[in-house]
Amino acid sequence: DLADAKESRESANKAIEDATRQRNKENAAFESTSSDLKTNIAALDKAIPAIENNMEAFMQTGTSALLQAVKSARDVSEYDRTTVQSFLQAKGQSTEGYTPQSGEIVGILKQMQDTMKADLKEATTKEAEALSDFNELVASQNKAIQAATDSIEEKTEQSGQLAVQIVQLKNEKSDVEEQLEADTGYSEQLGKDCQQQTKDYA
Repeated sequence: DLADAKESRESANKAIEDATRQRNKENAAFESTSSDLKTNIAALDKAIPAIENNMEAFMQTGTSALLQAVKSARDVSEYDRTTVQSFLQAKGQSTEGYTPQSGEIVGILKQMQDTMKADLKEATTKEAEALSDFNELVASQNKAIQAATDSIEEKTEQSGQLAVQIVQLKNEKSDVEEQLEADTGYSEQLGKDCQQQTKDYA
């Protein structure tokens, strides 16, 4: 009925509102994660070839971005993390010992880089899937809203037509009652006239 159709439309609208709220939260989390990963990957992309090819040039660059990348890296042992941090913190103080260590450091950094790129790819894939699911849900609920709206309009129109019919029936009933009353009065008057005539000719 009309109440059910209105309830269905309200339910579909609420489902879209709830899904949109959740989607916004998920997207905000993805954007934050994606931004951090891209920043860290960029730092590693810059540092790795610098360490491999030109230690002197690397010594002249800042390491704050790289240190943050190392700190944020996951699936890395504390030994490897500490090794890289110690290497970076010692950078610029002395070049002695850099060359023997650089191969090990580059290996650790590349491992971090691979993990971060894999994490970014996975996060991007999940975001795309979540967005697709959201769009499908919204499309489905919009169809439900349209169907409910059509039903509401149809039932409202039917209700309006029924109201008009009721008014017409009431008017017709009133007309019939008036005619009946008139006919009854005429019949009574006719009866009286007949009685009078009977008396007159008796």
